[in-house]
Amino acid sequence: MNNHADPLLSVPEVAELLGTSERFPRRLVAERRIRYVKVGRHVRIPRSALDAYVAARTVEPVRQPLSRFRSGYRLGA
Repeated sequence: MNNHADPLLSVPEVAELLGTSERFPRRLVAERRIRYVKVGRHVRIPRSALDAYVAARTVEPVRQPLSRFRSGYRLGA
């Protein structure tokens, strides 16, 4: 495995990328909700695991049909 292609991120780095406290990625690891690597006593999260976690939890917007009042129909014209 090429370490440059899939860097291992520390918990503080993951928290910064997610915009959360360090507690959140630590909880993901403790609950085994994200793939991680133990390096001695240190926990590292592969960038690909973080990307997969975010992709799996991304919610796409639902496109709402435009109402007749927004489709160019003018009242009183």
